This record gives sequence, structure tokens and C-alpha cells, in this order.
Amino acid sequence: MKTKPLFIIVALFLAQSAMAQFHLGIKGGANIMKMDGESFKDKFEYGYHLGGFMEIGLGRKWSMQPEVLFNQFATTVDSNFNHIYENVFNPAYRKDVKLNYISIPILLNYKLIGNFVSLQAGPQFGVLMNQNKNLLQNGGEAFSHGDLTLLGGVQVKVAALRITGRYGIGLKNLNDIDNQDKWTSQGFQVSLGLSIL
Repeated sequence: MKTKPLFIIVALFLAQSAMAQFHLGIKGGANIMKMDGESFKDKFEYGYHLGGFMEIGLGRKWSMQPEVLFNQFATTVDSNFNHIYENVFNPAYRKDVKLNYISIPILLNYKLIGNFVSLQAGPQFGVLMNQNKNLLQNGGEAFSHGDLTLLGGVQVKVAALRITGRYGIGLKNLNDIDNQDKWTSQGFQVSLGLSIL
């Protein structure tokens, strides 16, 4: 009988500890990206991202941060791409292209300066959105045949606010039209987030 109150106290302590290391939040910000390859202009273009994040504590210094984001990237088609676009897609092609992705970053955070500054690194899985599929179907395809990007950056916490700067390098060739040119993405992502739980 005496062990039951002790068990309840330990269980409450562990639950409180777990909640202190678990946060949910929303975020949004700017993408400053470019597409590498002969078919695209070699310049950074602006887009945006919106979504949510989760922080899961893994001890005093480490945490895991999975996210789900809607990412829009902009790029400009180079004159080298004209013949491919005209033959494969549409003769009335547009030089400015906007690509909409469902992105799933899975980051490992290392607390560098207390709870204030953390280094982040990890993969980001992404899939170009198909308008004929729902959000969950698009997200599931990110892991099977989507884009893969390596992310690294810094996150600053100020109370419930999260200010993040990251750099991403695409690891997968996105050209599924032909084998003549390799297309990969790279660029910066700047975010403002708010922990709501």
C-alpha cells in the first residue's frame, strides 16, 4: 500500500519532465532558393513556407525537431530549357516557374548556449505536390520518391518564439525528363515560429 503513493509521485514527476521537453508550434518564413542545372538561371529567387513543428527533448543538450511544411520555390527557366519545355510540356511555356512542395524536415538540435541557441542538422524529405492527391497522399510520397535535401542551421529561442536560419543542399537529381542535365536545389530558409504548447 505504501508503494502506490510513491508510484503516483514518480509517474507525475516523469509526466511533468516529458511535457517540459515537448513542444508544438507553428512557423512561416522566406525561402531564398535556386535550381542548379544548365536549364535554369543561376540566381536566387524568393518563395515562402508555412507549417508546423514539434520539439522532442532527448536529454539536457539534444532534441529532435520534426516539421511539416508547405514550401514554395521560385526559379527562372534559362534559354537552354526552351526546346525541352516546348516539346514536353506546352509551347506557351512560362519562364518563371513556381514549385509547390510538401517538405518534412527531421532535424537534430544541439543546445550550444543554454536553451537560447541551438545548432540544427538533418535531412528534409520533399515531394512536388500533385493537385489530384490529398495532403496525406502527397506527404507519403515524400519518403518514397520525393526530393532529399540536407539542412544545417541555427535556431534562437526567445521564450515561445523560434527564429531560425538554415541552408539546404539538394542531394537528389530532380530531372525526370532526360539524362542530359542534373537539376538540384540549394538555398536559404529564414523562419519565425511560435511554440503554442
